[in-house]
Amino acid sequence: FAGMLSNPRLVTMQNLTVLMNQNVTMSCCSVSASPPVRYTLFKHNQQVSSLNRSDSSPALFTLTISSASDVGPYKCKAEYNSSTDGKYSNSLSFTLREPISKPVLSSPTSHTLQGQNVTLSCFSENGSLPITYLFFKGNQSISPQKTMHRREAAVIFLFVKSSADSGTYKCKANNSFPNSTKYSNSFNFTVAEERSHSQPLIISLGLLLLLLIIGLALAIPFLIIPSYKASE
Repeated sequence: FAGMLSNPRLVTMQNLTVLMNQNVTMSCCSVSASPPVRYTLFKHNQQVSSLNRSDSSPALFTLTISSASDVGPYKCKAEYNSSTDGKYSNSLSFTLREPISKPVLSSPTSHTLQGQNVTLSCFSENGSLPITYLFFKGNQSISPQKTMHRREAAVIFLFVKSSADSGTYKCKANNSFPNSTKYSNSFNFTVAEERSHSQPLIISLGLLLLLLIIGLALAIPFLIIPSYKASE
């Protein structure tokens, strides 16, 4: 006589946080079941695998977590072969630690003037969050670390004081995946000297003076001739 099935318990033999391409083993067992029992593993309500147990040992399911779609949720169903009714387990999901892709360093402009701000953005398209970014000029870091908990770029603003601020900039990104630090492409921008504000003023005054001289040169004959006639 088959005993009453209790809801099976689904547990993992590893930590729930896994690396990409890591194998995981899940154990499913109904403690009150009388063998034989059929155990079926589901992911997103889709059947993954089934095992028959002729004793009271748990069913062990081994899978490879190769992408984000493999993290779950998983459930297990226990049933007797002679019965259409089964009992379902708790739900189990994994957290995937994925290595980051090479970050891309970019800016809206590659040319700037002294006294202006320049925006630098660093972004890794792939990799498990959070991702930490750090910006460099040469080998010197130029900002505090920026940790992004959403899939968005880290941004810094540089105030360009002189042409010495042009140079080679890079950023690096890393996350919780072991040895995942990656460096971006190099980015250079040129700094042009800002024109002096006094130059247009000097040019304007020069033109005004020139016009005044021309105006006087044209007016002198008209001023001299009447005075000459008056003296005759």
